[in-house]
Amino acid sequence: MTRLSLRACRLAIALMAAPLGVMSVPVIPAAAFDIVYDPTNYAQNVLQAARALEQITNQITSLQNEAQMLINQAKNLASLPFSALQKLQQSVQKTQQLLSQAQNIAFDVQKIDQAFQQQYANVPTSASDKQLIAGAKTRWQNTVAGLQDAMRVQAGVVGNIDTNKEQMSELVNRSQSATGALQATQAGNQLLALQSQQLSDLVAVLSANGRSQALVEAERAAAAEQGREQRRRFLTPGSGYQPGSAKMFYGN
Repeated sequence: MTRLSLRACRLAIALMAAPLGVMSVPVIPAAAFDIVYDPTNYAQNVLQAARALEQITNQITSLQNEAQMLINQAKNLASLPFSALQKLQQSVQKTQQLLSQAQNIAFDVQKIDQAFQQQYANVPTSASDKQLIAGAKTRWQNTVAGLQDAMRVQAGVVGNIDTNKEQMSELVNRSQSATGALQATQAGNQLLALQSQQLSDLVAVLSANGRSQALVEAERAAAAEQGREQRRRFLTPGSGYQPGSAKMFYGN
């Protein structure tokens, strides 16, 4: 083989080997594509995730409960936007004013003792007929005034019934619709105040009626005592007829 032919053969071999070199790909072992799966580790990861989710859920529930507790506390501390105290006080003052206007013999222990000592005590034997009549008239006036006062108190208490009815209805509605413990308590306290006011009216009526009845009985007892004195005077023998001089005609 000539030197030229040897060079041609070498060139041909080089050309045939060149594409193989350019397109060559490194060979990766088959074991490198295997995925390692550990069931125990996977189960632990799932369990930890579940526990973390449960903790988050519990925290959310706790926050919701705390928020609801704060809302309930705010409701419990909310004040009742209604008060019947002023009208109840006005009713009580009205009844007290009627009692304070008692005529002649008022609701005062000292004045009562003084009046009975002067007007209802034993009839003195030295009193004149004119004095006996004046005393009887005074006692009769006291009795009539006591009866009038009792009826005035009764009328005032009856006039309070409509106001009490309105307040009671409003307070019951407020109590039933209360948003918290404070509102329910305040409504209940005002209902108790309403009952106290009604009891005060009842005591006033009983007092006025008792006063009028006592005056009737006192007048009756004094009249009986005065009647005995007047009968004694009527039955007591007098000095009789005393003759005296009389002029039938008037002359110079």
